[in-house]
Amino acid sequence: MTNFSVRNFLAAAVVAVCLPLVPHTALAAPAASLPDFTDLVDKVGPAVVNIRTTARVPSSTRGLPPGMDDGDMSEFFRRFFGIPMPQSPGSPGSSPRGGGGSQGQQDTPDNSGGDTEQNSGVGSGFILSADGYVMTNAHVVDDADTIYVTLTDKREFKAKLIGVDDRTDVAVVKINAANLPAVTVGDSNKVRVGEWVVAIGSPFGLENTVTAGIVSAKGRDTGDYLPFIQTDVAVNPGNSGGPLINMQGEVIGINSQIYSRTGGFMGISFAIPIDEAMRVADQLKTTGKVTRGRIAVAIGEVTKDVADSLGLPRAQGALVSSVEPGGPADKAGVQPGDIILKFNGHPVDTATDLPRMVGDMKPGTKATVTIWRKGQTRDLPVTIAEMQPDKAAKADTKKTQPPKQRATNALGLAVSDIPADQLKTLKLRGGVQIDAVEGPAARVGLQKGDIILRVGDTDVSSAKEFEDITSHLDPQKMTALLVRRGDNTQFVPIRPRSAPAQK
Repeated sequence: MTNFSVRNFLAAAVVAVCLPLVPHTALAAPAASLPDFTDLVDKVGPAVVNIRTTARVPSSTRGLPPGMDDGDMSEFFRRFFGIPMPQSPGSPGSSPRGGGGSQGQQDTPDNSGGDTEQNSGVGSGFILSADGYVMTNAHVVDDADTIYVTLTDKREFKAKLIGVDDRTDVAVVKINAANLPAVTVGDSNKVRVGEWVVAIGSPFGLENTVTAGIVSAKGRDTGDYLPFIQTDVAVNPGNSGGPLINMQGEVIGINSQIYSRTGGFMGISFAIPIDEAMRVADQLKTTGKVTRGRIAVAIGEVTKDVADSLGLPRAQGALVSSVEPGGPADKAGVQPGDIILKFNGHPVDTATDLPRMVGDMKPGTKATVTIWRKGQTRDLPVTIAEMQPDKAAKADTKKTQPPKQRATNALGLAVSDIPADQLKTLKLRGGVQIDAVEGPAARVGLQKGDIILRVGDTDVSSAKEFEDITSHLDPQKMTALLVRRGDNTQFVPIRPRSAPAQK
């Protein structure tokens, strides 16, 4: 029995050895093949450039302690060493440095005792058109005295700065060349989360470096003017200004930022959508600057608690915290506490949507702002103004000393009337000033000196009126207080306590 089993086993083994091998793919479920980026890189790579910037440093102070010049150092060497001060490169009488620039394009040090050119930064860029327009990040060329663009064929050109836009971090430079390889611009609105993308640039000065990954998220708000494309493509210092490319070989973004606790790549990078960048680039090429519209309001997010307390179906829109006196929004009738739901018929889903919508409007054109106020929507016509440099607002530091009170109402607040002269100074029609805070009000962060303008949908004009309103609040429901602090106004959701505290 044992021998028979062994013979059968050996025979089966021989048969198995003699059988033709079955491909592994026929036995396993078909797997998706990984992408091949070689053709894409061959197509786009020649249009990606390295950007190097330099700044001029006075030779007389080069390498010297703060406050010292060549005269001071000469006297130091004469007194203590009995010899002239050694001459550094670029100083009078010194020998010119050797080395070859790129085809005579690079400036040589000034040997007349003037300024010395020193490298100040490195980044990436890509050629927009065959006649030499190059796009990069504004922070790559900031404070540069000279900009050098190096092509993949090692030709180097001194570039002319056409314009920068710090708000979007986009810059355009121009080199004197023709018949250059240019990128194909894609549509960033068609980007899909999960699709493969490639970055080409000069991380740490390593030119023509290719990295790949996927789109991790779209419309990522990082607090800047634009919504970013988030990816897991490896991007490091030096990649800034380089292109983010889809599998069709189209540029869909400009690599601009990374999230990092170490200064290096940590798996999260951000790119400026190319649609927004091209709008900026077109204006820079035409006029050298970007003109944007403004309606002169400060805004904040609408939280779920605020939306629920005001009867909004969902948390959406931009909460107006302040309105510039005499500005377009002020003239249109927009007030602090309004929630802007639409701009020119387009929904404002988040507060960051509004600045982009308004900024894209040409100054002088008319638009319609749809607001939510006291449970109703209103359409207000507004004329767009041109954006000006931000003005630093100063809060009124003069405060009338209120009498000491104890917060006894359902909200945990003691309030007092605001003198007429202070209302005029603050440009307010009404409101009450907080004198003491406890309980629910303290928990939501209200402070002594804050001004309450509205409880729910009811404007407040006196302390007596405020006490009457708060005495009828439902402790089962959230109430929204419209509060002004300094120059900012916002809704603060608060839940009343069941019964006023007893004296």
